[in-house]
Amino acid sequence: MPAEFLPRPDTRLVTSIFLGTALSISSVKIVAIVIREMNFMRRDLGQIIVASAILEDTIGWVIIAVAFGLAAAGTIDVWSVSRAVLGTGLFMVASLTVGRRIVFRLIRWANDNFKSDFPVITTILIIMAAMALTTQLIGVNTVLGAFVAGILIGESPILTRHIDEELRDLIVALFMPVFFGLSGLNADLTILRSPDLALLAVGLIAIASIGKFLGAFIGGTIGGLSRAESLALGCGMNARGSTEVIVATLGLSTGLLSQNLFTLIVTMAIVTTTAMPSMLRWALKRLPLRKKERLRLKREELDANGFVTNLERLLVAADDSANGKFAAQLAGIVAGSAGKPTTILDLAAKAKKDSGKAKGAAATDRRPAVDARSDGKRSEQALKRAAAATTSLEPEPDEEKPGNVEIITPRPAGGPEAVADEASKGYDLLVVGIAGTRDPKGGFSQDLSLITHEFDGPLVVVDTRSPRHEPARERHGRVLIPVNGTDVSRRAVEVGLTLARASDAHVTALYVTRASASPATSPPRRLVMRRNESGALKDIAALAERYDVPLRNTTRADMAPDQAILREAGRGYDLVVLGVSRRPGDVLFFGNTAAAVLERSPTLILFVAS
Repeated sequence: MPAEFLPRPDTRLVTSIFLGTALSISSVKIVAIVIREMNFMRRDLGQIIVASAILEDTIGWVIIAVAFGLAAAGTIDVWSVSRAVLGTGLFMVASLTVGRRIVFRLIRWANDNFKSDFPVITTILIIMAAMALTTQLIGVNTVLGAFVAGILIGESPILTRHIDEELRDLIVALFMPVFFGLSGLNADLTILRSPDLALLAVGLIAIASIGKFLGAFIGGTIGGLSRAESLALGCGMNARGSTEVIVATLGLSTGLLSQNLFTLIVTMAIVTTTAMPSMLRWALKRLPLRKKERLRLKREELDANGFVTNLERLLVAADDSANGKFAAQLAGIVAGSAGKPTTILDLAAKAKKDSGKAKGAAATDRRPAVDARSDGKRSEQALKRAAAATTSLEPEPDEEKPGNVEIITPRPAGGPEAVADEASKGYDLLVVGIAGTRDPKGGFSQDLSLITHEFDGPLVVVDTRSPRHEPARERHGRVLIPVNGTDVSRRAVEVGLTLARASDAHVTALYVTRASASPATSPPRRLVMRRNESGALKDIAALAERYDVPLRNTTRADMAPDQAILREAGRGYDLVVLGVSRRPGDVLFFGNTAAAVLERSPTLILFVAS
């Protein structure tokens, strides 16, 4: 390149490294948007294109950081190169190991110690600034620190969708307009009136497009893709978009690019980004949907609309009773199926403290309030074992892996007040298992009502029908799930199938309807009933296939729902999973059907309220 186009001809090598990276980098955002619009995001080729763009983007930022380090040093020698390369390498290693844990803990601390979402967003911005300053101190550009911070923050298990959306809104509404507005002020498209600069712009566009397309096409062919797939890969990678503008702006601000080169690179980014979507759409339309992809898409559609699969964070309130142990097992299975962070509150600690005050009375009572051998760890251990024994629920069976769950045990634990305080930190599901589930006078106990009163989200209540210290069952061979076509019963089905999948159990879906199926019922009414029943059972069958659980259907339409459930439960089931709705009031109440089942059923029951 002629010297008059370079800001500093004496640092031609650094500018060449930077310019080469700028010409070859892709915009992950633009690529992902087009892939999503074409419904290719979860198809094999779509995943390859997006994954390639992400890896290329990451490597590109590392190379650019090294180039900035060399530019800052002013000279290119062994020391400056080693400092930039080793500093970048050590920063990446430290960030992706120790830094990952630190970021996770900081976000969790902010989430758990403040009531609103804004402190979490503030913490995220502080993390970004701290990592950007760290890279500045080691001699590379701040953009690498901010980029790695974004990766770690995005992987945080405590980052809820709500906070993620608010953070994106802040970026889109504030940071992006300011940045691109300033970048636009630095671009001067009138320079294209010069024949030499216009020719150079065409050359840059040709080099970027041909080099990118050929590199991706050849790489795809070597990797085993067909020609049509390699063609789509080459088209998909040829988009620079916002990433290129960011790179060019950084090059201009650090003196690696002149004003003219900056404008030419921005022009190249606009042209390639404008051409890529239509080219990629044309290439993707030529690719038929494979049978394996169709199956995965069907599974992912069920997961996207599912209840269990979209839970993000669980809260377990349990003691050392059989109910508490089973609640912990259930939470471990649900959490282990997708690596959901779980907090367990040990309610046995308070019971143990209270029992110490009644030590004299316990000497005359053969039923101690708390097992003397218990150290308050039974529920936590049960949760860990259940999570470790559960395989993750993946779209592809060969992708499943052992469950890995982060378990948090706040100290000290307590009674209902501790549950209410912890629940305010943002949980998607509360699982409760305590010794006194039922009230002797009927319904749920006052303790259970106090524990669940302040939690407004989905709730699972366990009643094993067992004495306090009787061991909970590890396996449940036969599971009964009443269904009626409502969203409430469907969520209960998902919880039951999750448990059955981990226990290798057989599930029976009992379709219950209040309407009579007698001959007196009008034909239109019977038609509607059959259509609703068919639709509900078809949906349940699809879920059972997704969870790989054997399913049997049965129908009861000639009796009250509670009678139908109790009659079917008396045929030798190990577990009944009942979907219910919470009713207003200070006492926990799920309706008359649930009350009748709670009072009369001899079988272990899970009440799933949502």
